[in-house]
Amino acid sequence: MAVPSAAGVLLAQEPRLNLETLVQEALEKNPEVLAAQKRYEAMRQRPQEASSLPDPVLSASYNSSGNPLPFQGLGRQPVANAGLMVSQEFPFPGKRKLRGAIAGREADAEFQQYQMTRLSVVSRLKQAYYRLAYLHNTLEVLERERDLMRQLLRIGEVRYSVGKAAQQDVFKAQTQLSIIETRITRMEQEVRSREAEIDSLLARPSDSPLARPAAATPGPMGVTLEELTRRARENAPLLRREEKIIERTELALSLAHRDYYPDYTISGGYYYMGSMPAMYMARVDFKLPAYFRRKQRAGVAEQTANVSQARHDYDAASLQVSFRAKDDYLVAEASQRLMNMYSTTVIPQASLALESSLASYQSGTVDFLSVLMNFTAMLDYELSYQEEAFNYSQALTRIEEMTGVDVTK
Repeated sequence: MAVPSAAGVLLAQEPRLNLETLVQEALEKNPEVLAAQKRYEAMRQRPQEASSLPDPVLSASYNSSGNPLPFQGLGRQPVANAGLMVSQEFPFPGKRKLRGAIAGREADAEFQQYQMTRLSVVSRLKQAYYRLAYLHNTLEVLERERDLMRQLLRIGEVRYSVGKAAQQDVFKAQTQLSIIETRITRMEQEVRSREAEIDSLLARPSDSPLARPAAATPGPMGVTLEELTRRARENAPLLRREEKIIERTELALSLAHRDYYPDYTISGGYYYMGSMPAMYMARVDFKLPAYFRRKQRAGVAEQTANVSQARHDYDAASLQVSFRAKDDYLVAEASQRLMNMYSTTVIPQASLALESSLASYQSGTVDFLSVLMNFTAMLDYELSYQEEAFNYSQALTRIEEMTGVDVTK
């Protein structure tokens, strides 16, 4: 029975970053998400506010007779009085309801904007997470190949010392080893950058330690392109937002037509007359749309153009969602096929070729250049596999952000 190595045991016991936990933390703490949530909560108050009556107006007045001082002639002259008046403006029937409905559609659109913000933050977090996983996996490949190149360098130095290999074999091995070291250094720097990015998305201090990601790639795709396109039309927050904007502009157009009808104000007053009988007053004022040719007609034309614009915006958004979903789906599909080819055919064959050439080089039947070519090919194939795995995860993440659809379910 195989006994696991100490390094393997330590790697298995090492804590790993769980993506679902990170996503939940980001949705709870990310400032962008919290700000978008508060904007939506603020917009939810608008329908009640917009459909309410204007504030009533309370007026206090006095009329004097014979002298401008207050209450002069009160009780002696019929025109002298002191009174209070209350006025309430009433929009033409139907306007308040339309204004409330318009504000409601604006709140619905803001909710979709909130959903888009959540998807954007989650997408950036997932892309950084999978990028970090890609970097760790690539570092593993480079470190493994560095150990192999050191082994090859030692073999070359031994063969050179006994006169069975040229000095250039040692130089080439040293050069290749230096190239790998430079790539490792660059990868280690980018690991720290991606860790800082994840910390910022989680609203953590930038130097907070992060473990290695638990998953390198998402699961396999579980939908066809046709099903993805259909579900994108149904679920994409961008399209839902544009739909609410269309509804909002249509209601605004209806309100513009109602502006041809007058609003009115009802007033009632009580006037104290001193020793004389009190006086009461009631009045109705109408706002006459006398300038409808310049005002109301222009308002209707403006809202008609807004409706047309909103519909064109929806069509443009629909085309954008469909294109980006299809483009990323095809990228993911191609990367999935390439990953399968690398893992089942290309890398195993390249590994066998490298092992064979290395054994032949030790026995002196193959030159160093052949071994180096096989080594370089093996390294390129392994790195290409990691790159395709990264491309696959990024494509699925972009699909989820644009469409709101998890294609792995």
